Amino acid sequence: MRKSSYEGLQENIRRLKAPEIEVWQNQYPHKEYLVSLDTSEFTCICPKTGLPDFARIKIQYIPHKFCLELKSFKLYLTSYRNVGIFHEHLANKILDDFVKACKPRFARIEVEMNVRGGIKTMVSVMYKER
Repeated sequence: MRKSSYEGLQENIRRLKAPEIEVWQNQYPHKEYLVSLDTSEFTCICPKTGLPDFARIKIQYIPHKFCLELKSFKLYLTSYRNVGIFHEHLANKILDDFVKACKPRFARIEVEMNVRGGIKTMVSVMYKER
């Protein structure tokens, strides 16, 4: 089998350290309501070429005991500016960190990458409280 030129580029991505996502106490934990966030100010690096990748990040979540603190989340997203990461890994890493911080009832992260080489990539990942 021929070795892929992508092999080994993302071995430690799940252990990537990013700034802490802060939360605050939800005063309506008994209610189910949907929070939507949307930013087009995201950039990371293609792990293969080293070129910048730009994306729109959309988040929908149903809070439980905690809500997301926006400034800390902006700093979290900005920390990816110099990180080489595949689109699929990016969506899953954001979801993992988001769920760890907020412990929502439900969360959906959608990463919509800018067109690269004539191909647009969109990755959606979801979490549902058990």
